[in-house]
Amino acid sequence: MTRIDWVILRRLGSRIALTIIVLFGLIALAESLNTWKFQHLSSIGGPLLGLLAIVIEASRWALGTLPVTLLIGAIIGILDLQARRELTVIKATGLSIWRILRAPAIAVIICSLIASLVVDTVIVTLSRALAVNMPQVSSSDSVLWLEQRGSGQNYVLVASHAHPGGAVLEDVSIFLERDGDGGRLQAKLMELRDGEWFIPEAIRFRPDAPPKRVMNISLPTTTTAGDMGVKLASPVELTIFELAEAMSKRLTDPELRNGVEMRFLRLLSLPLVLVGSLLIAFAFTAGYQRTNKYGVAVLYGIVLGFVVYVITEMTAMAGAAGVLEPAFAAIAPAFVAIVIGTTVLLFREDGRA
Repeated sequence: MTRIDWVILRRLGSRIALTIIVLFGLIALAESLNTWKFQHLSSIGGPLLGLLAIVIEASRWALGTLPVTLLIGAIIGILDLQARRELTVIKATGLSIWRILRAPAIAVIICSLIASLVVDTVIVTLSRALAVNMPQVSSSDSVLWLEQRGSGQNYVLVASHAHPGGAVLEDVSIFLERDGDGGRLQAKLMELRDGEWFIPEAIRFRPDAPPKRVMNISLPTTTTAGDMGVKLASPVELTIFELAEAMSKRLTDPELRNGVEMRFLRLLSLPLVLVGSLLIAFAFTAGYQRTNKYGVAVLYGIVLGFVVYVITEMTAMAGAAGVLEPAFAAIAPAFVAIVIGTTVLLFREDGRA
């Protein structure tokens, strides 16, 4: 790291940090309008708990908009270097734009890895802890409904309580098909085993027969322990380590598998997305100009950054829905941003623009 690298890092880092703080403050201000949530948490743990909820929710939104925030902050920082003619002097020493980009790109990769592995984990963990203290809107919110299939049998089960991991359910009602045994099973407990739900004891209800106690019932199912773990907590509520653990298990539900893979790959591809934003910022504002009029270049860079962000969100939804392959949906927007930024920089470095 040379002194020039430190000058560029300080200038860009301070402007990017300022942009993140401003955006975070705006989001926190919007979140503070949810007075009901703040008052409820304040009544439980005091005003600090209510403020923590605002900070956590604002942090979640700020982390999601990080590519655009970094783009805007980097543009401001580069324009500051241009206004002071520092970038012109740095180029006059013989350093290419790629050498100037090296230190900021390395810093962005390191910070993005920290954001994916540490910051997101802390946000998700604290958000789940706060969600426990929030009241349910209705009693049906805590009821788990599952449609099950296995060995040609279809049935629906409703559980009032699920143990951590979802392998054990309590206070369960199972609605069987009419073509089979039919009727309804009422059980205090059922356990997920390899390819089946095991019910030690239950009461069978049929419209044409009196209630009957039955023992040791096995209902076939394609649901696995991994499926249940994800069903009880959506992929957004899982940390990157929990997502990796869920992916290591067998997920038979395509919707759950796509959602888990999409979020996991988005967190892993965050360094590529942010590097793409950095390249776009340099591509549209780092070129030499005789005047300090950078309005058009700034407008192009910001608009392109928002386009990349919108495409990223659209592909993420398509990947989670199974319309696109999750790996393609996670990496393609970052690849497009890097290609656009690199192409414009090469074009300008040739002296044609």
